[in-house]
Amino acid sequence: MTQQNDPPGQVMSQGVMSTGEGMRIFPDVEACIDCGGCVVACKRTWDREIQNQRIDITTMAEGVAGPQGENADKTGRLEAGENPGETSLPMQCYHCENAPCVSVCPTNALQKEDDGFVAVHEDLCVGCQYCLSGCPFGAPQFPDSDDGSAQIFGTGGIMDKCTGCRERQEVQKGPACAEECATDAILVGGAGEIADELEQRGSQPFFNDEAMEVIFGAEDAQLFQTDQQEQ
Repeated sequence: MTQQNDPPGQVMSQGVMSTGEGMRIFPDVEACIDCGGCVVACKRTWDREIQNQRIDITTMAEGVAGPQGENADKTGRLEAGENPGETSLPMQCYHCENAPCVSVCPTNALQKEDDGFVAVHEDLCVGCQYCLSGCPFGAPQFPDSDDGSAQIFGTGGIMDKCTGCRERQEVQKGPACAEECATDAILVGGAGEIADELEQRGSQPFFNDEAMEVIFGAEDAQLFQTDQQEQ
């Protein structure tokens, strides 16, 4: 894990363990407090328009307390079939290993690059919004869409999404959202690093096995299974 005394240019957030080729972005729902800092950091860093939000915080069961009136151990309670209480989840492009958006794009506007990032090639995008239907995490955004008619006619404009702050990562900086997250709820690193960090925190992935295989691939998804970690 990165320490506070790292030399200039190195990542500083405790949630950012490594950057660049092969990295993943992944949320820790036990740590997210829905403060909105990640949203502000993204908009400020990339000067995004008000209607273009590359990261969003989804809050489920808002205002609902879990057992004992505490909103802790959300994933453990879900696994036990109990009410997890209010749960907030940073939603963005996780640059999935088996990215559904790439699979459904008819023009190859979305491509999984050699360094692992899922990139938008704007000159190939026709605004069909197939990627919006394919992505289970709500990452694709269409800031220039025409008030719903794009759903019928495919005139959604150019797709935009979280880039993983690729330019920042190329100079060993973490994504703005993760660097400025007050509770280190956005983890950045390799699959093994993220799995180890969650285990050290006593946290578990919020997503089911199918979603984990989408994000990390079948082999790396096994790193997050409790019985696999205990071997």
